[in-house]
Amino acid sequence: MGLQQLKAEAVKLSPEERLELISAIVESLQNAPVSQGDRFTAIKRMRGLLTTDRPAPTDEEVAVMLEERRTKKYSK
Repeated sequence: MGLQQLKAEAVKLSPEERLELISAIVESLQNAPVSQGDRFTAIKRMRGLLTTDRPAPTDEEVAVMLEERRTKKYSK
C-alpha cells in the first residue's frame, strides 16, 4: 500500500481510530535515530497537519471522549 493510498484510508477512520493510529506512528518513531535538522522539519510538518478550522474541544467534550474511549477499550 502506497503512502497516498494509506492517507486516503486514514481519512476514512473515526477520530478515535485516527488518534490511535497517530499514537502507533509516534511510538514506532521513538526509537528511530533522527538528526536535529530532520527533527525540526518533521515538527514543522506535524504542526501543519494538526492545524484545523474547528475550535479546540472544551474540557467537557474531552471528558466525554475519554469516557467513551475507556468504555470501548475495557468493555471488550
